[in-house]
Amino acid sequence: MATEVHQTQPDPHIDMFRVTTQKKRCKVLLTIEGRLAGESVSTLEHCWRELRAASPTEKFNVDLCGVSFIDTAGKTLLKEIHRQGGHLVAQGCLNQETVKEITGEAERQAEQDKKHTKKSHIIFYIALFSLLIVPALTPAQSQPQSQQRRTTLPAQAPTGVVRLTLDQAVGLALKQNTTARIAVLTAAQSEQDQKIALSALLPQADLGVSEQYERINIVAQFGGNRIFPGVPQHVGPFPIFSAGPSFNGPLFDLTLFRRYQASRSSAKASREDSLSTREQVILLVVSQYIGTLRSMADVQASQSRVDLAQALYNQAADLQKEGVGTGIDTLRANVELQNESQRLLEAQATRETSLFGLSRLLNLDPRQQIELADSLSFFDTPQPDVETSIEEGLSARPEWKSVQEQLRAAELQRKAAFASRLPALHFSGNWTQLGTDPSSVIPTYTYAGTVSMPLFTGGRIRAETVRADLDIQKLQQQQADLRNSIALDVKTALINLDSARSQVRVANLGVQLSKEEVDQARDRFNAGVANNIEVIQAQDSLARANDNQIAALYRFNQARADLARSIGQMERVYSK
Repeated sequence: MATEVHQTQPDPHIDMFRVTTQKKRCKVLLTIEGRLAGESVSTLEHCWRELRAASPTEKFNVDLCGVSFIDTAGKTLLKEIHRQGGHLVAQGCLNQETVKEITGEAERQAEQDKKHTKKSHIIFYIALFSLLIVPALTPAQSQPQSQQRRTTLPAQAPTGVVRLTLDQAVGLALKQNTTARIAVLTAAQSEQDQKIALSALLPQADLGVSEQYERINIVAQFGGNRIFPGVPQHVGPFPIFSAGPSFNGPLFDLTLFRRYQASRSSAKASREDSLSTREQVILLVVSQYIGTLRSMADVQASQSRVDLAQALYNQAADLQKEGVGTGIDTLRANVELQNESQRLLEAQATRETSLFGLSRLLNLDPRQQIELADSLSFFDTPQPDVETSIEEGLSARPEWKSVQEQLRAAELQRKAAFASRLPALHFSGNWTQLGTDPSSVIPTYTYAGTVSMPLFTGGRIRAETVRADLDIQKLQQQQADLRNSIALDVKTALINLDSARSQVRVANLGVQLSKEEVDQARDRFNAGVANNIEVIQAQDSLARANDNQIAALYRFNQARADLARSIGQMERVYSK
């Protein structure tokens, strides 16, 4: 079939425009001759529409070799023909350049459309993941902001004086002491490590969405060195879109199970270490509290001795004025008064230092003033049995329980290393919507079961087993040393407790006798029977008796705390 269309221009120097159509081998050939401008553009457009309507499935080749000129409207029409599937053929520099311009611009437009589509997909994926992830992250992000708001508040100086009993100080230390809080956090980390080890035994699932473009080298893919006739060298680029969940997990893996058991024992050991730290913090607070009570008692005793020295100085001065006493007696009394005043200043400084140390252990504000509501006291309790106390210490001390759990964890690690020689059974799979774009996806899936068994590991399994054995031996040595240390702590605390109990009785008697000696010396000096040397000596004896009494009470209370720590009952005795 051939069709000719003629259009004659009024000017004879202008070429005639003609369009010829011819069908060859399921292809339609359009041959255009003349100038493609003005009304010729409408003629070509009308002819093209009729051909497209008559043969919608045919392929069209547009021959532009006979075209002498193409205006802007003609270029626009040729662009539309190319976009609808028409293949433009041209000869000559001008026509070829025009065709390159038309086809290049069309390719750029198609590429921009692809990029726009891809960008839309990316924006969709980002929005999807934002909806899934942002709500989970919101609580974690809000916490630092609240903390920041708290930290930016201006600090206010504490007002008033806080009076603390011993049990109140212990309770405050367990809540605020940094060492105790760090121990609690460390135990919490071990709990999370246990959960991580448990997660390895549970199925895992992921959700993935991806879009990619691939280009495959067929020759390299199949290992050939030449291309067969009719076979292209490469395929692509072509898009691939996939979205769906994937999962995996163990069905039988004794190594993972043993490691989970080891992590559980390690978590228990960490909790016992935390309790041991709490016991140690309580012992430090109790010791500091008792030491501060001793400093306060020293201040009170020094103040009473200063008052006594002042009274004796006034008595010596009055006797000198009356002509009964001598100047040396007054001078000797004044020297003793100054000595006692100096001791009072030293005792006050020691008391303030002890209070600051207690405030540091309680993690209080450095500007907060504290007072102690208790005082050194004596509780006459029966002496515990040594063997019974040692057995109680071995059964209750957190350090002993921690070492036992560490030994159990090391043994389980050794079993885990040995179990890595055994076969392990795992499963995996995925269910994916796969296609060239989101609108053309179809469901695909993969399910797999895997049995694996190590054949050669380069000595890794044996090295792990030997290392676990060495850890067990080290922990056994630590356990033996800890047993001896607990026994030594119990025996030392019992000896000190019995000795301090006897010292308190002796010191109380010494104070009573020293007071009587001071009274008798004052009466003799007042009666003029003796000078005040006897009074000064009696004062020194009373001072030593007071110091001995305070030291004995301090040793007794400290020995009680040491005994409670040695048998693992520190928190039960001092925390209410």
